[in-house]
Amino acid sequence: MLKENTLFGVRDKIAESITLLREHESHDGYYLAFSGGKDSIVIKQLAIEAGVKFDAHYSVTTIDPPDLVYYIRKHHPDVIFEHPEKPFLIKLVEKGFPLRQARWCCELYKERGGDGRWVMTGIRWEESSARGKRHAVEPDNRNKKLGFVHPIINWASDEVWQFIRERKLPYCRLYDEGWTRIGCIACPFASSHIRRRELDRYPGIENAFRRAFRILWEKGENENRKWKGRWSSGDDMFEWWLKGK
Repeated sequence: MLKENTLFGVRDKIAESITLLREHESHDGYYLAFSGGKDSIVIKQLAIEAGVKFDAHYSVTTIDPPDLVYYIRKHHPDVIFEHPEKPFLIKLVEKGFPLRQARWCCELYKERGGDGRWVMTGIRWEESSARGKRHAVEPDNRNKKLGFVHPIINWASDEVWQFIRERKLPYCRLYDEGWTRIGCIACPFASSHIRRRELDRYPGIENAFRRAFRILWEKGENENRKWKGRWSSGDDMFEWWLKGK
């Protein structure tokens, strides 16, 4: 089991990851959580090379980069698109805007699916201090016999890209435009600079955000919520949120 950083080369890590996937394969195969990013590209290819059974799923958030959606549909036609009950911006009007410390959106839009199965993900220790505490195999709190498998948890970003280059795997073109993270547009966990760049890239999505914030602001003013009078308009509220204040 992968628990500590090793000095193995990427080829040793490939073998280790494949062994891990084979050891935990269940009769119904893995539920592969596919984001379309570089890490999920790698775990999908590893699953293929390991010869394990899996079905890949993409959780649609409705604020996904159009280039990413196009890439997945073109290069991964087997991936199943899982649509939410409500679009993100409609939910934002109902619940209020998500914050870095209170990202209700992740649970509702990204961390769903795969109940009762082994879920394969591409999380890695290198990504954050919180993920640095995770294990390669983790039980589901509701069913200790099932849970999560993270086959590249100890891989470095350079090793991920080395694998992609060696296998000549196609990837989303946004990486070539300088994007290092590809996910929800204007995610509150990203820096204000990155969020601004993403919205500049997709002005139609920014306009949709602004419309939602205008409705949210009017709703708050009418219902005398705690933010009454704090912002002069929905656009003012949106700019405050975008800057991560």
